[in-house]
Amino acid sequence: MSGIKHTILCVDDEKNIANALKRLLRKEGYRLLTASSGQEGLDLLKENEIHLVLCDQRMPEMSGTEFLANVKAIYPDIIRIILTGYTEVDAITESINKGNIYKFFLKPWDDQSLKLEIKQALEQYDLIKANRALHEKVLMQNKDLQKINDNLESIVKKRTEDLEIQNQALELSRIILEDIPIPVIGVGAEGMIVMINSKVQELFDNGRRINVGKNFSDYFQGDIKEVMTSAMSSNSPHNIRRCLLSEKLYEIDFTPLSGMFSGRGIVLTFRPMEN
Repeated sequence: MSGIKHTILCVDDEKNIANALKRLLRKEGYRLLTASSGQEGLDLLKENEIHLVLCDQRMPEMSGTEFLANVKAIYPDIIRIILTGYTEVDAITESINKGNIYKFFLKPWDDQSLKLEIKQALEQYDLIKANRALHEKVLMQNKDLQKINDNLESIVKKRTEDLEIQNQALELSRIILEDIPIPVIGVGAEGMIVMINSKVQELFDNGRRINVGKNFSDYFQGDIKEVMTSAMSSNSPHNIRRCLLSEKLYEIDFTPLSGMFSGRGIVLTFRPMEN
């Protein structure tokens, strides 16, 4: 039973017809169920997963077309095939036009043709099911993708807001640095000047300008350079209490960077003193 893929329900009130269909389909690898009336067939449909229904048109209480109309309403995916006589073709045609019947066969049927039609009908059933499953999978993936896109948009929006805040903070820091009323110089670990404010240009009265990107030793030698080097190597604050620059007296504080920038630079502040 584990290798059986499809189940077929044969509905006919004549046992010899049902037995003939059983003999015809027994070797085709199907699971076969039989019912002797439309109501019995509907009961079996409730209890089993059935893929194709094959029924007779002329049955008591419920005709084949009425039975298959009920099957379509309740189980629209099941393939529906009817067996009929020549005198009932008009009724069958009307039922086909309404979509209740996939195909009909005239009695007596050709065994090989009927087996081939059943095989092709079940292949179509499998294809429809596979396409539906694929469609549902695509819809689910699209939903997942939409969630990812929505989340990505939220992340980008948050990142943009953070960058705007950081830019504002940087701009405010630059303005604050410029407004500090004493000279401030930032020096990197390799001795390069990486930051200055406008007051720095007052350190020299000979018109010489201090520029970012230049080496600290291009402007300062002697005690200032030695103390800065010592403060950098020891990673501890140092101070020169009285330093004469261009006839002006300054107290210089050497403050190494801390935290994640520890060892990567130092800040020098020059506080004017009374001569």
